[in-house]
Amino acid sequence: MKEFVISEVQTEKAVLVALITQTQDERKTNEYLDELAFLAETAGAEVVCRFTQRLDTANSVTFVGKGKLQEIKDYIAENEIGMAIFDDELSAKQIRNIEAELQVKILDRTSLILDIFAMRAQTANAKTQVELAQYKYMLPRLTRLWTHLERQSGSSGGGKGGSVGLRGPGETQLEMDKRIILSRMSLLKEQLKDIDKQKATQRKNRGRMIRVALVGYTNVGKSTIMNLMAKSEVFAENKLFATLDTTVRKVIIENLPFLLSDTVGFIRKLPTDLVDSFKSTLDEVREADLLLHVVDISHPGFEEQIEVVNKTLNDIGGGGKPCILIFNKIDAYTYVQKPEDDLTPKTKENITLEELKNTWMAKLNENCLFISAREKENIDELKDLLYKRVKELHVQRFPYNDFLFQVYDEDINE
Repeated sequence: MKEFVISEVQTEKAVLVALITQTQDERKTNEYLDELAFLAETAGAEVVCRFTQRLDTANSVTFVGKGKLQEIKDYIAENEIGMAIFDDELSAKQIRNIEAELQVKILDRTSLILDIFAMRAQTANAKTQVELAQYKYMLPRLTRLWTHLERQSGSSGGGKGGSVGLRGPGETQLEMDKRIILSRMSLLKEQLKDIDKQKATQRKNRGRMIRVALVGYTNVGKSTIMNLMAKSEVFAENKLFATLDTTVRKVIIENLPFLLSDTVGFIRKLPTDLVDSFKSTLDEVREADLLLHVVDISHPGFEEQIEVVNKTLNDIGGGGKPCILIFNKIDAYTYVQKPEDDLTPKTKENITLEELKNTWMAKLNENCLFISAREKENIDELKDLLYKRVKELHVQRFPYNDFLFQVYDEDINE
């Protein structure tokens, strides 16, 4: 049975493959490939080349056309590449055909994300959730693990009898693997149900404190903000999905206590199975009173990242909550100054930080803030805004005793 093993990836060179389509232009494809390269590097692979092709839709057999596949094959053979990573999810048929042609390990975006999650999972909760997502991904792709039996049948020289004689054991083994996986998935689901009950009890026991959840795209600085606000040491790293397990801390601003949770980051094309498996983690978002949506304003595609996060929040039932947009990494923001005699309209690359601030402040009023968590810039303003919003929520919930807050002496860890 196939297993996800990160160590296999760590020293291998990889090529990336993506399509330019009617719904995904060249600029967007290159941006997605930048992200895919970051994912590959996070998993330990060395990206040495990128391949793109213009197609209306992906080839159902080999994802790319035959000519492009041959080009990739030649490059792999000449440069001793061990892996090809595709930016979209591949079917079992596509994986089998591409693998047969390229003769290297084939990953798609989903399997790469699952590998990273498996590497990042630290607690029993996270490991259980990742394992379930892996099995969901593996199940429809099991058939390709038994292609060696097809080759044996073809070379046996026994005609139809030889094929039938060798096909049986393969099918038996395949069905056995399916039963084992389905049984394991059932057990994992039961374990997650127990975890869900424990988490629900923990959330219920937190009393009347207002709950605030940090949400956002992966690698936007949520954990760094958590460390600043809660004076804690949540793991923060400039890599994708540095945080998998939800961390909850008690924060007190002046005389006002509330709970702050740091959750897993979202990403484009986040596998549905992964979202489903991380239900207990995402319950922190669903049950929060206030969301702090953290955005990396230095990223050229930050507006699309905002849309991805908002869509994911709606998908998990966390949309429509009170939300503050926190634009982080203002220290890393750059723009290109247009010449005075250039009368063409400004593009996103020509907009100053001050112009962006004015635009978003006009749109969201006091529900957005610009900070640098790394340089600790405007953190006091963030605390003031949080104090104001949390106090408003508390007064709405408890109008007759708005300053009788229930304070815990210990931190709440998950």
